Amino acid sequence: MKISAMDMVGLTTLVLVVVTVLASINFSFGWVFYLTVFGQIMVGVMVYKVLTDNYKTSKTFEDFYEDKSYKQDD
Repeated sequence: MKISAMDMVGLTTLVLVVVTVLASINFSFGWVFYLTVFGQIMVGVMVYKVLTDNYKTSKTFEDFYEDKSYKQDD
């Protein structure tokens, strides 16, 4: 099964949030440490997948933000 770049972003975020929660409730140091190391490896893989993703769009910088116009009406 192939994991998409956005799935990897979500999974990495979930793992790092779990690390934060476990550390805040004083969970075992060993588990938090190894989960942190695993999370750091996931961040590296996530960055690689996002940068090498074959994503195409028709948007350009001239489109600016779609929710707010940068041109002022006179």
